[in-house]
Amino acid sequence: MAVSVTDYVSTSTKQSHWLVSIFSGIIICIIVYKLTGYISLLCFKGYGKLSSALKVEWNNRGFSTFHALIVAFASLYLLLLSDEFDEKSHGDLIIDRTSTLSDMLLGFSLGYFLSDLAMILWLFPALGGLEYVLHHGLSMSSILLSLISGQARIYILMVLFSESTTPFVNLRWYLDVAGQKNSKLYTYNGIALFLGWLVARIFLFIFFFAHMFSHFDQVKKIFPFGFYNLIVVSPVLAIMNVFWFWKIVRGLLKTLSKARHKH
Repeated sequence: MAVSVTDYVSTSTKQSHWLVSIFSGIIICIIVYKLTGYISLLCFKGYGKLSSALKVEWNNRGFSTFHALIVAFASLYLLLLSDEFDEKSHGDLIIDRTSTLSDMLLGFSLGYFLSDLAMILWLFPALGGLEYVLHHGLSMSSILLSLISGQARIYILMVLFSESTTPFVNLRWYLDVAGQKNSKLYTYNGIALFLGWLVARIFLFIFFFAHMFSHFDQVKKIFPFGFYNLIVVSPVLAIMNVFWFWKIVRGLLKTLSKARHKH
């Protein structure tokens, strides 16, 4: 009886942490959305002249950037700087390793994706087409399954680290709206986006699949629905990343071509 009560309390505490982190993610998104509009109005003269639709997207990209920075740095810490996934530091399987910090990070990220998806659907297709709905839906399902089961956390964190490219995507949009497509900053940001995407969404996914293959004896022990979700969703996200990378390359080549002709 004592063990079952302890297990119940532990499970209830975990679920409370999940709910708090999810709702915190939603509330923080709302706060950053409002702050982005307020700060932009004070610091950027052109913001006040934007249409209502552009102001909404401008603010939306504000909390998108904030989320990306938080999850990228936290994922990097958990994957490389902490010993959570160091194969020599623990005796348990790498696919079963979790921590309170990673639980809270996944909950926070789930809150962000819920907020962003709600806005995308409410204003569809102004903030993104079906590919964004698909991306967010797949991301949310994978995060939720890992949060509930406590499995495949290492792979979810790798995917969350790929959000590190988002600030470059958003800066590109901001500069475009501000009429700065011909600026040096736009060109430099395009190069940074290309390199960042290559590392965080192409090379990282190659490592992702190599790691899965080399640890497949452990991956097979993930509960059935989580296993098939991992096997199906990760290739779909990888294909989407390659598709978007091709668009980034084409855009960068156009930008560099224009810059060359200017000189």
